[in-house]
Amino acid sequence: MNNKVEVLPSVSDLVARSLDLILSKLSTAIEERGQFTIALAGGSTPKPLYEAIASQKLPWDQIHVFWGDERYVPPDHPDSNELMARRAWLDHVDIPATNIHAIPTLEGDPALSAAKYEQHLREFFNSGVNEFPALDVILLGMGDDAHTASLFPHTPALKVDDRLITVGNKDGNPRITFTYPFINAARSVIFLVAGANKQPALAQVFAPVADDFAYPSRLIKPQGELWWLLDAAAGLYHAS
Repeated sequence: MNNKVEVLPSVSDLVARSLDLILSKLSTAIEERGQFTIALAGGSTPKPLYEAIASQKLPWDQIHVFWGDERYVPPDHPDSNELMARRAWLDHVDIPATNIHAIPTLEGDPALSAAKYEQHLREFFNSGVNEFPALDVILLGMGDDAHTASLFPHTPALKVDDRLITVGNKDGNPRITFTYPFINAARSVIFLVAGANKQPALAQVFAPVADDFAYPSRLIKPQGELWWLLDAAAGLYHAS
C-alpha cells in the first residue's frame, strides 16, 4: 500500500495541495485513458476545493463526476452532497450533463436506489458482476467518529464486500454509499481531514492495532495510492 501523509499549515493550504494533486491525476488519466473519473465527498472541507476546480480551464467533456455517498434526500435538498457540488463547481463549468453521475435518491427505497446506481456504474465501467472498477480519484472526508463516506461505526454497510454500492445508516437515516472494497479499487484515494476534533479518531486509524468496525476509515487500503492530507490542527493527532 502506497500510504502518504501530509500535514498542511492551514485549510487553505490543504485545499491548494489537494487541487494540485487532483490536477496531476487528471492530466495523467486523460493522457493514458482519455478520461478522468472522480468521486466527490460531502461536508464542508471539500467545498473550497470544488470552487477552486471550477476556476480551472479543463477538458470538461473528458471528466466524469461521481459521488462516494449521498444522503437519502432529493437533489435540491439543502443536505444534498450533489447540490453542494453543483453550486460550488458543476453549475459554473461547461461539463456535459451526461458526465455528471449523481446518486439516485427519488425511488422511495434506498436499496432500490443503491442497486440502480450500482447498475449504472457497472454499465459505465463495463465491469463484470464480480469486478470492482477503478476510479482515478476518490475524495473522502472523515468524521470525528472515524466514519468515511457513509460507512459508520458498527453498521451493516461495513460488512458488504460483494457490491459496489450499499445502504449506509446514520442515526436511523439511510444513505447511499460506496462499499469499502469499491473504494479500495481506486487508483488514488485522497482523504481531506481538518480540525482538532479529528485527532482522537486519527490516532485510532493510524494505530498499529484497532477495531476496523469501530473506526471504519481503517478499512480504506486502496490498491493504488492513499493520500492523507491533514491541516495542522488535525495533524497533531500523533502528539495527542
